[in-house]
Amino acid sequence: MEIRNLITFVHVAELNSFTKAAKLLGYSQSTISFQIKQLETELNCLLFERINHTITLTEKGREVLEYAQKVSHLTEEFKQNISNPHDISGHIHIVTPDSICEMMMTRNYADFYQKYPNISLKFSSADTDDMFRILNHNEADIIFTLDNHVYHQDYIIAKEERISTHFVTGAASPLAGRKNLRIEDIIEYPFILTEKKVGYRRLFDEALAKMSYELQPVLEIGRTDIITSALEHGKSISFLPDFVTNKMVSQGKLVYLDVVDFEVDIWKQLIYHRNKWISRHFHAFIQYVMEHEFDS
Repeated sequence: MEIRNLITFVHVAELNSFTKAAKLLGYSQSTISFQIKQLETELNCLLFERINHTITLTEKGREVLEYAQKVSHLTEEFKQNISNPHDISGHIHIVTPDSICEMMMTRNYADFYQKYPNISLKFSSADTDDMFRILNHNEADIIFTLDNHVYHQDYIIAKEERISTHFVTGAASPLAGRKNLRIEDIIEYPFILTEKKVGYRRLFDEALAKMSYELQPVLEIGRTDIITSALEHGKSISFLPDFVTNKMVSQGKLVYLDVVDFEVDIWKQLIYHRNKWISRHFHAFIQYVMEHEFDS
């Protein structure tokens, strides 16, 4: 039995796609199909049910997957243990909200690259539901959520913290400096918000709905740097995490509004799947982010 066939089987099962596995492994789809067929012949069992161009693991396939994942992990561990322990290399795919992706790229990427020049990073953005779908299919190594608190037995929460948020506006706004504001005092002002139904924006809208309010923002965009720039030069309002706005507030370009009747519970969590293999490069990334990003 060839190890590469088992590794191919793991990728097909986790991605739930022959096509995606072929692209990831750099094989043709016919090669992937041949390797799976060869493995099924050796094991004398059907690993996937193939119906209308979709595949589903059979009961025996799920059993084989547990063993194949162990073989894949041991193979990776073997390769790492015989290599130079100081040569930490590999590829990591991170899925984040736009605001965290932007922050990590601007604040931390250069320093991380200097420490680990042989670790390549790929950043993607998605909403929370898509993040977990991607994680469950092993299409990403780790995710950041900026949403309500998530806990599930299938996931490891490497780090988490509750996030402070504020309504924020430009320093020249007529609302700047006013105390004890209420939602009704600000609701008629133009709002610039992140995209609807994504992460903390969804929580924001749900909290407003409980108060019988609904906003129609003048602009919706995932780029928080564009939002803060637009706020600086006008009278618009946004609702953003403090880590996005605190620098511009300290510079006097933006101000937090003292809104006393509104609060949203938002958490930033660093999460990976419980079955994820912790390679040296993955461990190095987790440790770096825990020591730097969550201290920001």
